[in-house]
Amino acid sequence: MPARLSRRDFLKCSVVAGISVYVAAPGSAALAALFERERLRPMPWDAATGKIRYRTDATAKVTGEKVFSFDMRAHDLPGWPRQQAHAMLLRVTRADRAYAGYDLSVLGAGLQPDRIVTAADLARDGVGFPPFYGEHMLLPEGQTPAYLGHAVALLIWHDFDRFRAAKTRLKFRDDLIRWGAETGPLQRDPWASFRYVRVGGATAYDDDAYSSLKDTPLFPSGYRKNQPQWPAANADGAIDAQGAAHAAAMAASLDAPAEGRLVLQREYYSQSIDTAALEPDNGNGWYDRNNATLHLVAATQSPQEIAEDGARMLAASALGVKRLVLHPCYTVGYGSKDHNPFPFYALIAGLYGDGRAVRLANDRYEQFQASLKRHSFRMRYKIAVDRKSGRFEILQGDMTGDGGGRRNFSPSVCLVAATAAQSIYYFPRSDLASTVIASHALDAGSARGYGTLQSMGATEMLVDEVASELGLDPIELRERNVFKSGMKNTQGAIPGGAQRADEVLAQAKAHPLWRERGKRKREYEAAHPGKRYGVGFGCVQKDFGTGAESGFAEVALSKDGRILLRQVAIEMGTGMTTSQAAICAQWLGRPADEVRTGEIEWPELPMVATGDPWLMSQADQDRHQGDPRWTPNRVIPSSASNSAYFFGHATREAARLLFTQGLWPAARALWGQGYGGGQLAPLVVRREDARWIEGKLTAAGLVPLTLAQLAAKAHELGLATGAIVHTFNRWQWAEAEFPLSGDDARLPLDGVALRWGDGSGAGVGTPTANGYRMIERTRAHYPPTQRNNAGVVYYSAIGTLAEVAVDTATGAVELLNHHSILECGNQIVPELVSGQLQGGLAMGIGHALHEFLPLYEDGPGNGTWNFNRYTLPRAHDVAVWKQSGEVLAPLSDTDPPKGMAEVVMIAVVPAIANAVAHATGRRLRELPITPEKVLAALAGGATPSSSDSATSENAA
Repeated sequence: MPARLSRRDFLKCSVVAGISVYVAAPGSAALAALFERERLRPMPWDAATGKIRYRTDATAKVTGEKVFSFDMRAHDLPGWPRQQAHAMLLRVTRADRAYAGYDLSVLGAGLQPDRIVTAADLARDGVGFPPFYGEHMLLPEGQTPAYLGHAVALLIWHDFDRFRAAKTRLKFRDDLIRWGAETGPLQRDPWASFRYVRVGGATAYDDDAYSSLKDTPLFPSGYRKNQPQWPAANADGAIDAQGAAHAAAMAASLDAPAEGRLVLQREYYSQSIDTAALEPDNGNGWYDRNNATLHLVAATQSPQEIAEDGARMLAASALGVKRLVLHPCYTVGYGSKDHNPFPFYALIAGLYGDGRAVRLANDRYEQFQASLKRHSFRMRYKIAVDRKSGRFEILQGDMTGDGGGRRNFSPSVCLVAATAAQSIYYFPRSDLASTVIASHALDAGSARGYGTLQSMGATEMLVDEVASELGLDPIELRERNVFKSGMKNTQGAIPGGAQRADEVLAQAKAHPLWRERGKRKREYEAAHPGKRYGVGFGCVQKDFGTGAESGFAEVALSKDGRILLRQVAIEMGTGMTTSQAAICAQWLGRPADEVRTGEIEWPELPMVATGDPWLMSQADQDRHQGDPRWTPNRVIPSSASNSAYFFGHATREAARLLFTQGLWPAARALWGQGYGGGQLAPLVVRREDARWIEGKLTAAGLVPLTLAQLAAKAHELGLATGAIVHTFNRWQWAEAEFPLSGDDARLPLDGVALRWGDGSGAGVGTPTANGYRMIERTRAHYPPTQRNNAGVVYYSAIGTLAEVAVDTATGAVELLNHHSILECGNQIVPELVSGQLQGGLAMGIGHALHEFLPLYEDGPGNGTWNFNRYTLPRAHDVAVWKQSGEVLAPLSDTDPPKGMAEVVMIAVVPAIANAVAHATGRRLRELPITPEKVLAALAGGATPSSSDSATSENAA
């Protein structure tokens, strides 16, 4: 990005709170160092087989080319200063006293920072966090830290050598911070509480007597000693009081079970972990005072948040910044870089760099001390089961998570944990409550699994124990209660499409690991004295999406037939760049030649969002939807397994419009050339007859045409040569009517712009930018806001069999083998699905057996944690050479791809816990399952519990 942007450049900028925002995403010509046409190879596509040979970014990553922001330095960035300054954050290691300043005397005179930024500087200059992150970006003196690791100062050195020496000297020192009066940790109300009550009808398919979707979820009126105060039960009262009455009736039924009913009550614990992303949090910022422009390179899954909230943050300051230029890069974060506060610290580092570019990047100790963690959860479940039939009757759940010191995404994690607790089962009646407390632990946020790993894992362990109590095969019990198509979830919503967990169960039941587990146990234990053998199973279905999925995509053709794809999504290790390119092949005959990701600015289709898509009223939506440029949500981060289905929908619809409005009429024109209508005239040819064969378009015996021929003709005739679309999904796609012919008159889109020919001539629509015309909708059909109460309706399922050996002398659990059965619709790129499956399984194995972070003073907030203390699974821990997996065949070639990057890590966790129970006859309900816990269980004593439970903080 040149230091000086042209006037034309800034005409393309958006303006947020008076700040011009320019997003130079990977692939934009504005930043040569990140220019994907230099970094990424053309799509390695075999037209004859329809196969992609390797990822578009494979060569760049293997050869170490700079596609991650962690690798960027000032001298890599055109127009930036040549000198690179470096910064670090000074953080506290306790949170029970008032902060009284810092002492850097240990550095001596030679290693003192060249610039120190404190809360006083930020207050003077009007700089603060966006509201999402709360107060005290840097802790002021006299305040008690909100959490361990709270930042108190930003230290900047102008040269690397002094920075490196100083940083080394500052490590592991508790005397850097001065403390005042002892206050104890801050006492705050929980971040959120949700409760979902459902009472079904006479059958699983009849109307509900009460549900969240039909009626309402329950919300607390307040908190007393951290406990939510739910509405008082009243069967004849307000709608929420009626829900509370149904919940009270369930509780009474569980407390006094009828004859023939098994009631089982159990408690489970899922620990805090680090996502251990390959790329630590980092950023590089430079404030060009001469042009009042702040440049920022950031590692983020949500660049639109940095662009918008960063601009508001700068606008509120007194520093005179007029422009923000953001460079989002490829990243990897497993959710931890979605709405992470770190990029805003990098932003202030650039602001206070005194004209120098300042790099702020965590080392691994800092990453453990400051990165977003997975929420720990304690879950108390009660289940009622008919002993004779094995049918589930009631599920009651009370979950408490620890959200740490800042709110972040704790409310939505809290919600999702409750709505996921049913796992793959149908419950006629259910009462599921979830609370996430505020504590002085590190921030917990958007980690892979997002609350469902915790709640569904516990459900799967509970179901296995029910099977043991009833003397039933655990998979047979699951089959009797499996959630089937057309049934309602615990919120009262019918999920989209066929539910295929029953097929996963059938496949698992027939697998040799399960079928022969008794024989294998006898043989293994005979051959391995002192070891116990077990096989366990877990099966879950994970939602994907957020309930406000939205985004843009552009698919465009050059005159010579090259395909450009632009997407709002960010590449975060899933292979999204490759899979989105591949989606184009359905309508255009081959993948995109060029893919630009992280594109935030779309002046060609100027959609505007107002309000909160999750909280807006129906009246607000009705009032705004008549504006053809309005949408409930403009852009969503790359998260929630939303690439394949949600972002893919936008790519697919843009490619489809390009075909229907451009390539198909161009093809008919080419086939119709010649006297009397050419080769087309004697035939009956419909659009549904069109087929791409080895990269050429044919239909009904007509001569195959190359994409280059079609593109040239479309440009010549002024047909559509580019399509930009906007999508919105609130557990149902928004649709709109457009002044287009045929099937395009109503589309599952809420915004469309087309480029006709080269964009210089006339065409349908209102001219906007870059040769595009907005096809303004004539009527919009948005899902009702009540759909927010559905919680989730999109699911993918997985079942995992785990084979373990337990050493009775040491308590060590060895994972011998595992097999997974995944259901995810049509795979866009099977190799990418396989990679996600293998990686997710490794993360789940780590969660089950190895990974653990104490929440409080002994945890990573004290700055002493690294991989020498935190155990990740290695190849030998994950049965890397023996593991296997399969994907259920789609029902047809029209099945949509499903989001699966989170679900793949979940089922293996309860599968391992259930395998240990099969091996030892003892059930361990607290994760991770460590040798110490196993030995205690084998000895018949109390199982050692996790040192910090989710309920210990702010206890009464």
